[in-house]
Amino acid sequence: SSNETSYFKPVKNPWQAKDGKPRVPGGSSGGSAVAVCAKITPGAIGTDTGGSIRQPAAFSGIVGMKPTYGRCSRWGTVAFASSLDQAGPMTRSVKDAAILLGGMAGFDPKDSTSINMEVPDFEAAITGDIRGLKVGIPDEYIIDGMPKEINDLWKKGCGWLEEAGAKLI
Repeated sequence: SSNETSYFKPVKNPWQAKDGKPRVPGGSSGGSAVAVCAKITPGAIGTDTGGSIRQPAAFSGIVGMKPTYGRCSRWGTVAFASSLDQAGPMTRSVKDAAILLGGMAGFDPKDSTSINMEVPDFEAAITGDIRGLKVGIPDEYIIDGMPKEINDLWKKGCGWLEEAGAKLI
């Protein structure tokens, strides 16, 4: 989950910290995340079983999404854990992720887990209005001994959500 052991050499995260040390892009879709982050491509497709889209997206400062099971075809994907594997978009913006997801989503007769249901207009659903949205934050995310800096960032993020009208649970 770090992309350091590729046959083609380690994948390097374009983000650099003040200490100058290289940063990993996460994995397994770290190459896709780096290509989007470095503006080599406007979007990429990753596969996610246990975080392989979401982790590299977070490490690379881009948008990554694991769609609902069955929303996008997995045909041609080598299964790691079939009931968890999903293909999803990786982009530089939520709007671009919505556009790419719209192109990826839909029924595929080659994939028996693909759901045959209408694909909504994901892009049109992006309004920015989160009033009344319930956001779950697991208790396990706040741990004893968490550094003050991290705890303060959590509180700041929670505050932004509440100010925008979301209800934190």
